[in-house]
Amino acid sequence: MSNSTSPQALRAKIRSGEHSGNTSGFAAGYVQCNIVILPSAQANDFLRFCQLNPKPCPLIAMSNKPGDFSLPPLGNIDMRSDVPSYRVFRDGQLNEEVQDITSLWRGDLVTFALGCSFSFEEALLADGLEVRNVTDGVNVPMYRTDIDCNPAGAFAGKMVVSMRPFKAADAIRAVQICTRFPSVHGAPIHLGDPSQIGIADLGKPDYGDAVSVRDDELPVFWACGVTPQVALEAAKPPFAITHSPGCMLVTDLRNSQLAIM
Repeated sequence: MSNSTSPQALRAKIRSGEHSGNTSGFAAGYVQCNIVILPSAQANDFLRFCQLNPKPCPLIAMSNKPGDFSLPPLGNIDMRSDVPSYRVFRDGQLNEEVQDITSLWRGDLVTFALGCSFSFEEALLADGLEVRNVTDGVNVPMYRTDIDCNPAGAFAGKMVVSMRPFKAADAIRAVQICTRFPSVHGAPIHLGDPSQIGIADLGKPDYGDAVSVRDDELPVFWACGVTPQVALEAAKPPFAITHSPGCMLVTDLRNSQLAIM
């Protein structure tokens, strides 16, 4: 599949099991979303967590009602099968990773679709900037930091960030570009010394794959949509489902619709 694959064609391949991996670089021009699925008993607190932490958890859409596995604003979507890989949590602990959650679906489940950095990666590439994880064909490196999120009910924890290296002038340009996309994490939260945000070793990401940072480059860090998975570990809901890192819901919404001019 090329990056020109339509979102509808890509979801069909995901639904059939033909595509089960990273979605970075696929369906160019279209919004990809992080996913959190929770029982309705925990949904209000998680909604509040998103509202209090818009950088790592920019809410783009949610279920109309519990048990509804469609997301009409984002396309003809079946949340039970249209994500390449799901993580299933029980009592806050990762229990399993599966490609389809039809057998796990319940009538009280509420879906949250959150903005993803893959949308702003496209804007960076369009401006002529190199995005190292795309160049290398790997998942973006993601790290747990010592930055506290604002708690909501039982949902709390440290922010997760994604990292892309740039030369200083390009890092400034990246800030300018991403500021236009607040609904997909917006501007970076940190540039430079990773130890200042609690990251000990860039070569050992907590999620995703390590990428090289050259001597003339700065690591640039963005708030990341894996943050809700840390919050789930803290809240320990009896049951929850997320996407696997890098394996997003690809929607029919265009990235250009999210840009502010």
